[in-house]
Formats: sequence, structure tokens, C-alpha cells
Amino acid sequence: MPPLCFRRVARVRRLLSLLSLVLSASLRLFAEEFDVLVYGATPAGIAAALSAGRAGDRVLLVEPTGRVGGMMTNGLSHTDLRTFEAVTGFYRETSRRIEAHYRDAFGAESAQLRDCMHGTQAEPKVALAVFEAMLAEVPKVRVRKRWILENVKCSTGGSEEPDPVRSAEIALFLDEEGERRSVAAHYFIDATYEGDLLAAARIPYRLGREARALFNESLAPEKEDDQLQAYNFRLILTREEENRAPVPEPAGYERELFLGILPLLKTGKIGRVFDMKPPAVFKAHTPGLPNGKFDVNDVSQSLVRLSLPGENLAWADGDAGVAIRSGSERDTLVAPFSRLGLAIPRQRIFDAHVLWNVGLLYFLQNDQAVPEKIRQEVAGWGLAKDEFVQSRNLPEQLYVREARRMIGTYVYTQQDTEAAEGDVRAGFHEDAVAMGDYGPNCHGTGHEGGRFSGRHVGEFYQVAPPYQIPYGVLLPRKVDNLLSACAVSASHVGFCALRFEPVWMSLGEAAGHAAHLANAAKSTVHQVPPAAIRKRLHATGAATLYVSDVPAGHPDFSAVQWWGGLGGLHWLYPASAKPGQRGANIVGQYFEAFPFHAAALDQVLSAQLAAHWLGIAQEAKLNPASLPAADGKVTRGDWIRAAFAIAAH
Repeated sequence: MPPLCFRRVARVRRLLSLLSLVLSASLRLFAEEFDVLVYGATPAGIAAALSAGRAGDRVLLVEPTGRVGGMMTNGLSHTDLRTFEAVTGFYRETSRRIEAHYRDAFGAESAQLRDCMHGTQAEPKVALAVFEAMLAEVPKVRVRKRWILENVKCSTGGSEEPDPVRSAEIALFLDEEGERRSVAAHYFIDATYEGDLLAAARIPYRLGREARALFNESLAPEKEDDQLQAYNFRLILTREEENRAPVPEPAGYERELFLGILPLLKTGKIGRVFDMKPPAVFKAHTPGLPNGKFDVNDVSQSLVRLSLPGENLAWADGDAGVAIRSGSERDTLVAPFSRLGLAIPRQRIFDAHVLWNVGLLYFLQNDQAVPEKIRQEVAGWGLAKDEFVQSRNLPEQLYVREARRMIGTYVYTQQDTEAAEGDVRAGFHEDAVAMGDYGPNCHGTGHEGGRFSGRHVGEFYQVAPPYQIPYGVLLPRKVDNLLSACAVSASHVGFCALRFEPVWMSLGEAAGHAAHLANAAKSTVHQVPPAAIRKRLHATGAATLYVSDVPAGHPDFSAVQWWGGLGGLHWLYPASAKPGQRGANIVGQYFEAFPFHAAALDQVLSAQLAAHWLGIAQEAKLNPASLPAADGKVTRGDWIRAAFAIAAH
């Protein structure tokens, strides 16, 4: 290129940079300003907003729909956890409030209190009331509903590097009256299931499944592909006649769409429609919810499924994204972020799932070709009349199990959920800010055959020990003031262990504390020490390591969690012959505590363990002379308390 052309290009670049600065300044002039902007009032978003707001930050929580609470107020009432020892932090607080609601409303000996399972199961309307009450208690948190994201303005600080570090500055929204709203914030948290905020900020993300060899994941496919975990609705049904609303005929219903199920019913291949296991069609989770309601889900590995893998691929980033991913340049092109470009395919996918999930139930109840025995079974079920009263008793949100996954500073994989070598626990993360206990779980990513034949593929349900989650899954690589709480950095398989509401709530809680600490220090989110986040989490009863015998509220909770955060509770017990072995089953998906995950504070400290712990203490720069010796009387608890006291000073 001739020198004159170079000078012209340089002038154009300077002009564009100047125009960008002018536009940014004018937007900021008319923008509302907050310390923290959280997009998505999912449970993770609520946890993030309240964590920052309770600490004194000015927080705006924006929800694109008219209902806060995400899936926990839209049908997913049978939340995914294995043991009650894993109920922690903001999820624990929410559960205790739900439990208090049922106790106060129905009595200490009521069936409703029993059926809420310590507050971990709630009718959607109760979960909604609890979330709204919690938000109303914190004046620093303002909530805006039906504001839809249009764009995010980022600044590079004048850097001319090819891929500079950026800062999110202003988010642009369209409110329900069609007015455009601009919001400036010091820190941003994406708490949407889809990762819309991070996509608008042009943060790189993954879609589809990685090849097995990339992260050495046994649950991954041999070759990478574009498949996403399937979606379905979580209907709330009841058999209580006084609260039973008829199942409506959905838009677009034609009986021909469902005739394929008749041979399966008439030959007895499907003998019951409602059951927990195959070959049933509707999984009415047991134990049921309070007041005779059931959270109804897809039946894993069954003949006919509610989930529709392959028909949700445009949900994440629109039809343009599907076109890009199917081409040869899928790894170099990013779909444009467009409000309409997302709204149109998402509505199409939403409607298709309504037609299939609700239409199938309507067909089984009403079509005369359905065997009488089956029609009688299904006729006893109906929609809960007192739920989702604004939307024909149907949930307002589709269960989006997986969409975008941010590419962050740490990519969470299957190996992070597996037992460490020689240890009963999963691998240690020194920068852990959350934990989970459910294990990787995928309802399928593809389907071979028709809807009434064949099978889902890419389906797995992996047993795993409780696992830690590092801070890096929340952090984008090139944007210094944004965190992602739901669309976190993970492989497809790793994400399948993080996609549960209790885990997302923990990640949202950690993100809220991180944003507060960054704001207080006027630093980037990458500069926030994970230990500082853990300290705030532990002080509010949030665990970052699974410890079965020292729950929140225990006088040694913070000390034990702190010591576990240094690695002190790893390698206490040798590897199990059955990695991820659970305790005895209680009911349904609930189990007693994972064995060999206790701190055993009353146990006498052995000389061997004392030597191991002393090495950890020295790495933490604790004075070894101040720590008690293993004299046959000192217990594990004595030693941890002494170390914690030294560290506190």
C-alpha cells in the first residue's frame, strides 16, 4: 500500500476512534449509572445482585421477561442436588425462607412442610414470592422487568492493539413501552442462561461439543460437533380436582403430529404415561411438591421424549449463528448480536416446544384413538390452576439447559469433577469460589430416528464426588469488568456439572462479592483475590468445599472452609473403590452425605497428618511454632482453630 494510503487509513481510524469517544460520552451523559449491573434475574442473578447490594453497592438487576427467578419460578421446582449437606450460601438462605413459609402457612406438622424437603422444593408461586421479598428488602438493588438487551458499549482505553483488553461501559436496553434505555455501570454480571450480555460485549464463547481428545474427556464425542443439550418445559401438574385446570389445545395443534405414539400404547411398549423411569413419557418427580403438585420433566432414556435435541440450535445466537457453525469458518466467525435476530428464532423454538410438550399431553387426554386405559390415567392430571395464571397456567420460560459457554481464564472440564489421584475428593482448586455435588448430567444432544422411534444420543448421567469450582470460570479473558455467572467457561461435559440452579446460585453469589470487592478497590475483576471472595462467602454461610459434618451455622464453619481452601481437607482419605460413592438413598434423588468427606474435628490429630498440615501452613506463611503439636490429645479441630486464629491476626 502506498504511503498516502497508509496516512488516509490512519486518519480514518483516528476519526472513528474520536466518533466512538463522542458517542460513548453522549450515551453516558444520558445514562443511569450504577456500581453493578446484573442482566438476568435468574436465581444466579438474584444472588449476585443481593450479594453486591447488601455490601452497599448500587445495583441494577434487569430481567428481560416479566418474572424474576428464572427456572425456579417457571416450573423447575425439584432442584438438582444429591445431599442436603450441599445446600449452602444463598441457596440455603432461600431454602430456609421457603421452609419458613410452609411452616408459618400450614403448621409444623403439615404435609406441606414435609413435602418442601427442607425448603429445597417449592411451588413456583412460593419461590417467586420469596425472591421478590428478598429483593424488596435491599434498597440498594433496583429491579427492572421486561427490559431487553440491545447492545453493550465497550472501551479499549485508547489501545490500538489488535485484541486489546476492554472494559464494558454502557448497556442499551429496550423497555416494554418501546423506549430505549442506557445504563452505565462500573461492573457487569451476565446471569442469563444464554450468555446474552457477554455475547453483546463480543466476548468469545463456545457452542456445541468438543472432541474427546481436546480435554481428554471420556463423555465427549470422538469428533467435535454443533450439538447442544436438549430443552423442554417443566410443567406443573396436579391431580387435585379443585386445583386442576384443563390442558389447553396449543396453537398449531394437529392430531396427525401425535399419531405415532399409538402403536407404542396399543402394543404395551408404553404401559404408563406418568412414571419416574422409562418407558414413561412424563416424569412426575417424586417426592411431589407441596399442595399436591408435581414438577414434570423429560423421562431420561425413554421411547418418547419431551426434549427435542437438534431443534434448539438457533436459540443460543440465532439463525445466523447456526449458519456460521455449519460452515467451514465456524471457528473464526462470531454471530452478530441482534435483539430481533435472537427474538424471532427463540419464539419459534419456544412455540415448537409448547406444541410438542403440551400437545402430546392434550392428545393423550382427548383423542379417541388413545387406549381407554391410558386416557383414564392421563385424564386425572391437569395444570395447576393457581400457577402461571398470566400465561394459561403454563411456564413463561423454556428450560434452557445449555447455550453459550464463555471462553474464560479457566475452562472447566470433566476432569474437574473426577476424584483426584489417591484421594476420595475431586481435584483441589486453590482459587475455588463455589462447589457442587450433582455430577455431570446431560439429557441428550441429538436424536437418531423419528420422534416415536430411535433414541437420544449424547446422553449421560455420571456419578461424581462433590467438586470445587474455580474463580476463572467466571472471568472473560479480555474484558476486565464483567463476570459470567451462568454461561460460564466450560467444555460441554464440564458445563453439564455446573448447569444446576444450586450451583448457578453459588456462582452468582461469588460474582456479586467479586464485583463488590473490585468496586471497593477500584480494580479489575481479575485482580480480586479468590481468598477474599471466599472470606466473604464463608462469613455468610457459603461453602466452597463439601464438608459433610460442619454445615453453615456450625461455630467452626469458617475455620474449616478456610482450611479446606488451602487444601487441608484433601488427601485425608484414600481413593474410593467406587469414585463418587454416595450415602444411602433417602428418597428420589436425595441421598445421605457422601462418605469420607467429613472434617472429623473431634478425631485425635495423628503425627502423619500433623506433618502434612504443617507443610500447608508453612506455604500459607503461618508461624509453625505457634501451632499445636500432635501429642495424642490435640484434635483436628484444635489444630484448625489455632491455625485459623493465627491467620486472622
